Amino acid sequence: MKKTRINLDILLPEVPGERDECVVRIIKSLEYKRGIEKVHVLPEDGNKKVQLCFHYDPSIISINKVEQLAKQAGAEITEHYGHLLIETSGVRHPRHARIIEAQLRKQKGVQNVSVSGTGFIELEFNKENTSQEKVIEQVKRIGLHINNVEDFHAHKHESVSKNGHTHDEHEHETQAHEHSHGSMFGEKTELIFAIICGTFLALGFGLSFIESLSKYISISCYIAAYFFGGFYTTKEAVEGISKGEFEIDFLMLVAAIGAAALGQWAEGALLLFLFSLGHSLEHYAMEKAKKSIAALTELAPKTALLKNGNDIKEVKIEALKQGDIIVVKPNSKIAADGFVVKGTSSVNQAPITGESVPVDKMPVEDLSMDISKAGKLDAKYKVFAGSINGSENLEIKVTRAAADSTISRLVKMVNEAQTQKSPTQNFTDKLEKYYVPSVLILVVIFLFAFIVIDEPFSASFYRAMAVLVAASPCALAISTPSAVLSGVARAARGGVLIKGGKPLEELGSLTAIAFDKTGTLTEGKPKLASAYPLNGIKEEELLEIIIAVEKLSDHPLAAAIVKGGAEKLKKDVPAASNLNALQGRGVKAEYNNSTIHIGNKELFSEKNNQLPDDIKKQVEDLESKGNTTMVVQQNEKFIGIVTLMDVARKDAKETLAQLNKEGIRKMIMLTGDNQKVAETIAKEIGITDAWGNLMPEQKVEAIEKLKSSEKKVAMVGDGVNDAPAMAKSTVGIAMGVAGSDVALETADIALMADQLSNLPFAIGLSKKAKSIIKQNLVISLGMVVILIPLTILGIAHIGPAVIGHEGSTLIVVFNALRLLAYKK
Repeated sequence: MKKTRINLDILLPEVPGERDECVVRIIKSLEYKRGIEKVHVLPEDGNKKVQLCFHYDPSIISINKVEQLAKQAGAEITEHYGHLLIETSGVRHPRHARIIEAQLRKQKGVQNVSVSGTGFIELEFNKENTSQEKVIEQVKRIGLHINNVEDFHAHKHESVSKNGHTHDEHEHETQAHEHSHGSMFGEKTELIFAIICGTFLALGFGLSFIESLSKYISISCYIAAYFFGGFYTTKEAVEGISKGEFEIDFLMLVAAIGAAALGQWAEGALLLFLFSLGHSLEHYAMEKAKKSIAALTELAPKTALLKNGNDIKEVKIEALKQGDIIVVKPNSKIAADGFVVKGTSSVNQAPITGESVPVDKMPVEDLSMDISKAGKLDAKYKVFAGSINGSENLEIKVTRAAADSTISRLVKMVNEAQTQKSPTQNFTDKLEKYYVPSVLILVVIFLFAFIVIDEPFSASFYRAMAVLVAASPCALAISTPSAVLSGVARAARGGVLIKGGKPLEELGSLTAIAFDKTGTLTEGKPKLASAYPLNGIKEEELLEIIIAVEKLSDHPLAAAIVKGGAEKLKKDVPAASNLNALQGRGVKAEYNNSTIHIGNKELFSEKNNQLPDDIKKQVEDLESKGNTTMVVQQNEKFIGIVTLMDVARKDAKETLAQLNKEGIRKMIMLTGDNQKVAETIAKEIGITDAWGNLMPEQKVEAIEKLKSSEKKVAMVGDGVNDAPAMAKSTVGIAMGVAGSDVALETADIALMADQLSNLPFAIGLSKKAKSIIKQNLVISLGMVVILIPLTILGIAHIGPAVIGHEGSTLIVVFNALRLLAYKK
């Protein structure tokens, strides 16, 4: 069985990420082809793009045929399906977003669509039935203004307007405000109209007590109050009716008109005043959460100082390309992702990673280093767009175009996250489908109560209108989206990317977390500890052999051996040849006309060449002290033992203790390292269980086993080797992803900084969000449960009903906004 890899963007250039349904489609279409055994995703690693890995039988199918079938399948899917992320203005609130979503879903050719209350629309369409232009036209016909469209095919990671021109995010935000209200006072018009309405209401009510004045003067004031209070209500009601939707605005307008018809002008004006005031404050509060997310787009500067020889000129960041050198002045924002080539300085990375302490940066040793290797550089060399330089000049070599920078991808992912609904939101959406029609039926029944009860029609009509107001599900509709939006925004500010409502809710309900060991619980930078020669070989000769072989491997342990061995030998060693990686066991290569095997005990058990008892005992003794050991064999002769050490992170013990306080009762280490090493580190930092000697597929089995006992389990890793296990877990969490797109594609939650201590913050925020969502549901449903019986019995009239209705709506919104102030 052989393998070949093909970049995903070659096969599916239009797909925004590896979790897209089109990736599932292409895998399913290829796994059943003769000779292809398995197809799976290899997430992006550093500067290596996301790939599809094909396991095929060369005796049945050639590599050329595999590539041909893959490209053919990709072309067919690309030809059939299109993907868009559209930023719009005109989505007034989450209820309106649901209406738009339902309307778009009915459009011919639209496969999947999700609309957020903030105006972002994520959409997949079938190209056989529609086109991008038609989809955009459909969105505009609904009444939305399009600020920009992200077409993953033609302009991957590039924001384009409806005319195809690029815009910066600040322009988009300005346009959104201009079109969200589009009136004389801008975005504050609705609030100002509500205040004017209240003024006329108070004036009319006061004048009604002056007996010498005609009652028509008071009525004139009430009519003016109706105009200003009902202006936006009428506007939204008409828009809703024109689309066949009877929203709360229409119901409130009917109730106000009904009150006027019964001569209850003051009560109708009060209803419109409170309703318009409530809506304007609701919009203000939601806008505050939206601006918190929009602020991310302002992190990166608009221009950069490009160095060309001795010349320095200011250019737009869109003009920067890989390999350019930019100059960053002291106390200014860094314009692009890259690595330092000149200067040393402390850089504040908090806007990107959430790290509170500035990080020291220094130039790379090899100034001519290939950009493709930048992803593997140590953090002290790498910088990110949007971070803030300290007190010294820096010169940086650009590794990513502006549209592909860490901050650009973070903003894009946060915008996509807004369109992802949480389980609670899905529940409330389903509830409303049955609830709203039930309320309307109840109101119609009460309209005809005068037939059964000895009362005039006016009394029945008035009661029905009061029930209508009391039962309107405004607070229920906005309770979850407002909390999710605030939670995602607060997390992003703290250097944590949460991809929507589902992981935000589920993270707070976890009882167990599985951790990868290397790089997650440990420093991930193992060092060569010792080399023990055997059977008469000298230490220098042993080091030369292992360096020659490991030079060909890209495994982290190999790099540590080569680096540590070279420091000991202080001379260059030529590489071996014909390296063959034995997954999870070791390597095999040819060196000086001999076959060299370097690997763990299991490797030699599988070769039917058991380790001699004395070597086996020595290995076990070394492992019991926390060493990672590898045995070296030349032909059939054992010539040495190599040991490496990987120490626990400094913050690991404290972080795990905090997680325990957050209710995580089970913390498991999953590692390919040997069991004794795993147990030594686990005991040191407070891990409850350590499972060693695991292959990648066994980590997946371990997650499935944990889920059967713990129900909900998170997997924390680096997003590359742990991707399959992350996919199986309830919540996949990747850490240290700034500068890499790994977790932005594979994980549900990404910790931008390489700090385990950010995990308790993310879990604490999730628990708080979950608690606030529950509180909001209790408030919204509780108010309905109280108000409906009171209005039916005639105890509460329209005035108290609208106060309770609008009051509960404002309470749930401002309750959700508390998440923006959540402290680490």
